[in-house]
Amino acid sequence: MPTTITIGDDLANDFKSYENQLPEILELGIRELKARGENGFPSLHNVLEKLATLPSPEEILALRPAPSLQDRIDALLEKNRTTGLSVAEQREWDRYQYVEHLVRMAKANAARKLRETRP
Repeated sequence: MPTTITIGDDLANDFKSYENQLPEILELGIRELKARGENGFPSLHNVLEKLATLPSPEEILALRPAPSLQDRIDALLEKNRTTGLSVAEQREWDRYQYVEHLVRMAKANAARKLRETRP
C-alpha cells in the first residue's frame, strides 16, 4: 500500500542513508511506540535490572519470564515454525536468546552457591 509522508529537511537528510531499510525502521519504531503505552511489554530490561540488583541465589533460581514476555516468545517460536521471522523479529529473538543464556548462567551459579553452602 503506497503511503506518502512529509518530514523535515534534517530528518530527510538523515533518512537518505537508510532509505532501503524504511520498512524495518517503521516496524521497529511502531513497536517501540506501542511498548511505551503498554504495561508488561515483553521487554528484557526487567530481567536485566533484576540481575543487576545482585539477588540471592534463591531469587535467581525463582526467576521466570513475565507472562507477557513468555507470550511474545511463544508467538515468535510459532511464527518461526510456520511462516518465518522478519529481520526485526529475528533480531528480537536473538536478544531473547542472549538474555536467556545470561539467566541460565546466573541460575547455574546460584545452584552451585547453594550446594556449596549446604552441609
